Amino acid sequence: MAPTDDEISAQLQPDIPHAARIWNYWMGGKDNFAADRAAGDAVAQVYPEIVLMAQHSRRFLIRVVHYLAAEAGIRQFLDIGTGLPTMQNTHEVAQAVAPGSRIVYVDNDPLVLVHARALLTQSGGEGRTTHVAADYHDPGLILAEAGKVLDFSEPIGVMFMGVMGYEPDLTVVSSIVNRVMEATPSGSYLVLWDGTNTTPAVVEGAARLAQSGGVPYILRSPAEIGGLFDGLELVEPGLVQITGWRPEGEPEWLDAYGAVARKP
Repeated sequence: MAPTDDEISAQLQPDIPHAARIWNYWMGGKDNFAADRAAGDAVAQVYPEIVLMAQHSRRFLIRVVHYLAAEAGIRQFLDIGTGLPTMQNTHEVAQAVAPGSRIVYVDNDPLVLVHARALLTQSGGEGRTTHVAADYHDPGLILAEAGKVLDFSEPIGVMFMGVMGYEPDLTVVSSIVNRVMEATPSGSYLVLWDGTNTTPAVVEGAARLAQSGGVPYILRSPAEIGGLFDGLELVEPGLVQITGWRPEGEPEWLDAYGAVARKP
């Protein structure tokens, strides 16, 4: 049974920094508390580029979802670890290209659930948008619930956007990604990006996040992120900084790498 609004409110814990709300703060949103802003400021003091990373991560999402919908012909999206809705969410980008697109968002944050309910109430049109309350550590539950909306005999765009750094064990990350992709047919796509340990400043920023009470975020090397695409066909330009994936202008340097890859 889905949690009630009162049950969700009881879980919000405004005095404890939370990843989704910190990210919302960096993106200029209003769905955050003082503890989230303090943690976000602690990171930005040593790594001010984190604000740019938050903004560019959304631009990356917009570009890749538009590519999948407009060029690759994808009509189903499974966005795992979606976070709080901001501007140009997955369903908005996909359904602007193909109104009949179906989108399943997955997250386990209570504040995200509150906003998801409001979002789904406002959604209309041909397509279908829904939200699954689940942790990405439970891919079986995600697949079972997503299967109520998505047709797993047809290609699906699977998305892990900047969320796998919250799992410290790379073996576990790989297992989760593989489990989900194994359930999808040929012609499906994996989109994944995460923060990388490519400058001393971002490493210090991650340390400040943990010290301020936020959930630790594990930075990985580009090679480690690239390994998550093993067995898939990378779409040009391959694994790059997210600002360099089919950029609209001159890309800025960011400690964040990602790619889009097709399941053969």
